[in-house]
Amino acid sequence: MDEIWILGATGRIGRAVAARLVELHRSVVLVGRDEPRLRALARELGDAPSVLTEESLEGVARRIAERAPAVVVNTVGPFGTTGPLIADSCPAGTHYVDLANELPAVTGMLDRHDAAAMSGHCVVTGAGFGVLGTESAILQARADRSAPVRVRVDALAEYRGGGTVGAVLAETMVDVFAGGGFSYRSGRLTPARLGGGAEQLTLPDGRTATTAAAPSGELVAAQRGSGAPEVVAASKEIPAGRMASLALPIVGALLRVPPLRRAAVRLLAGIEVKDSLGSREPTTWARARATWADGSDRVVWLRADDGMDFTAAVAAEVADRLVRGAGRPGAYTPGALFGPDLAEAAGGTFLVEDRVD
Repeated sequence: MDEIWILGATGRIGRAVAARLVELHRSVVLVGRDEPRLRALARELGDAPSVLTEESLEGVARRIAERAPAVVVNTVGPFGTTGPLIADSCPAGTHYVDLANELPAVTGMLDRHDAAAMSGHCVVTGAGFGVLGTESAILQARADRSAPVRVRVDALAEYRGGGTVGAVLAETMVDVFAGGGFSYRSGRLTPARLGGGAEQLTLPDGRTATTAAAPSGELVAAQRGSGAPEVVAASKEIPAGRMASLALPIVGALLRVPPLRRAAVRLLAGIEVKDSLGSREPTTWARARATWADGSDRVVWLRADDGMDFTAAVAAEVADRLVRGAGRPGAYTPGALFGPDLAEAAGGTFLVEDRVD
């Protein structure tokens, strides 16, 4: 059966993934809890997709095990919780794709490599701008050279906003702050100051932005893709500056207290997100800077438009390639499986700068 199931199909990303796969004439199944919304989406998409309603993810997992679709695309977070449940339900030959960018969620999926390889299915985690954006940039930087000694990757997503933060994103944000920072030192994943290493970047379009260290799936993907012993992953979403650097460890410690964590999630979930772009179209950037022992540098930028649209394009492209048999058994980040050209297939373009100091 060549069905592609989309979990969380009525969300922004799920809807966009479904639309892209319908355009590719794939057999799409919209999966969720709200049958009227699912059927309305199916009508919007020309009644091409079918609909599957389940009240719980446990119910969805049972249906996956029974019906063995070709590919399951999981857009439902938090992925550290939903990912193992859904991936474990996939029988031999059913491939799994998610949009995770939380460090524990991504590393947890990658740790399943041997089990996935033995059971004959492919697991792809981080199939969105988060992970692939910076991963593709560092793969492009490393392409024709040996492993660098030092790497920094920076994620600078923009997208059309509006609405509230929502529970899933709120949980992810709280988990990032509660988990603290990490980087690679001497090839080992090591605790580091969350929000440290702030750097002001001049973007290729002339604007400036500040990024700071953040623990994410991009960190492990950059280390695996480059082979560098020293790796930092940074994001413009993390508060930067001296005061933020001092405050974040305290905030993180407080958020590890369960009642405070629950209260913070509720508060964040209800915050209204304003669209600050005005008439300007969103421009999303990912940057990788690799430094070699001889002092030479290579900086690679990936440019995309709306970061959420790019994420949907990546997830749809990965699902389409898997249903066509282009994957291989095991667990991977998207660039590790398909190479940096996956980002171009999803609408990104690369800019390369070589420097010798």
